[in-house]
Amino acid sequence: MAGPRGLLATLRNHWKKTALGAGLLGWGASWLHGRHRDNLLRRAACQEAEVFGNQLIPSSMPLKKATVFLNPAACKGKARNLFEKNAAPILHLSGLDVTVVKTDYEGQAKKLLELMENTDLIIIAGGDGTVQEVITGLLRRADEAAFSKIPIGFIPLGKTCTLSHTLYPESTNQVQHITNATLAILKGETVPLDVLQIKGEKEQPVFAVTGLRWGSYRDAGAKASKYWYLGPLKTKAAHFFSTLKEWPQKRQADLMYLGPTERPPEEPEEKPSRPPLYVRLYRRLRLYWSPPRKEIPQEAAPEDWEELKLSTIEFSIATQNRQLDLTRTEDFMDICIEADTVSKGQFVNRGSQKMRDPHTCPEGSQCIQASRCILQLPEGAEGSFGIDNEEYEAMPVEVKLLPRKLRFFCDPRMREQMLRAAVQ
Repeated sequence: MAGPRGLLATLRNHWKKTALGAGLLGWGASWLHGRHRDNLLRRAACQEAEVFGNQLIPSSMPLKKATVFLNPAACKGKARNLFEKNAAPILHLSGLDVTVVKTDYEGQAKKLLELMENTDLIIIAGGDGTVQEVITGLLRRADEAAFSKIPIGFIPLGKTCTLSHTLYPESTNQVQHITNATLAILKGETVPLDVLQIKGEKEQPVFAVTGLRWGSYRDAGAKASKYWYLGPLKTKAAHFFSTLKEWPQKRQADLMYLGPTERPPEEPEEKPSRPPLYVRLYRRLRLYWSPPRKEIPQEAAPEDWEELKLSTIEFSIATQNRQLDLTRTEDFMDICIEADTVSKGQFVNRGSQKMRDPHTCPEGSQCIQASRCILQLPEGAEGSFGIDNEEYEAMPVEVKLLPRKLRFFCDPRMREQMLRAAVQ
């Protein structure tokens, strides 16, 4: 029998196999620990959801209906598994009447929203593309004024989930991030989000909660996946090869815009109670004996449009949803016109920053606050639009801000943080 010395000698003589075995053993232990930690997170979230499910409701009150729009193709086809393991059990335990609608192809969610019957909650399970499809379908409805009041939940399952930075605390653990988002829907705290209505000359309007981009950074970034074999250098490679085809890269256009608008007072969520009968009778008699004078209609003041000729490397429009201020007194969208005098080195370096934060407005750019704008492109304009990270054909468009149009569920901690920041 070999003793400890013999064992050490064997390990030393076969050091390559020993290193490989130790690496595999360490990886296996780490994987098992991660699985155990994820199961504990799921169990804790389910126990919290059960509290909501165990609440008593009157027998005459129907269960709340929740309609989930799930994009199984999100996150490279992993979204369905992620939803069923991490979010679905929480929703079912909460006492909601859950209907899951799975989309089979791009654009289907828009069509399904047109046919959707009444529901108490809309839940979007996917990424930026799924959010953009659902809100576009919702706001294209003839009865959108009523349906836009339905609160919306967002379960981040996609590759890019821009809204999750606003609605939920940052988390490096995907399971925790998904369970936190699902529990936030049950807790019921909401925040109002602005929406952009983007309308071409002939097309139906498209709606966005993040923004629109048109320019060289967007076009180069869209091709980064082609250089997957370069690993972490693929983004720089895409921007570098873009400079070899054409330089300088400029976009020419005409812009007309209106300035910010004053924010009206927020409407109360609950309707005021009906006054007593004697109060209603008194009001009618007063109107009968002293009818109000007819007011002479005043002519609306002409809109004060500003005009601008653009020569830019990238043009972008962004909502305020990334840095939400619940107490601001003006409504506007941010227009960024980036300088066209950029060196190739700056273009490559800034392109990497743009991949992390697409709507960052670099130093030296012209920044405009507007409530509405018209972008006129020359015939045969190059490139494509990126609307909430989805590609659309570039064309002349009118972009209108719809302030506080939709209400999204958010983590109560994030809402509290927004209110604290506004006070400071």
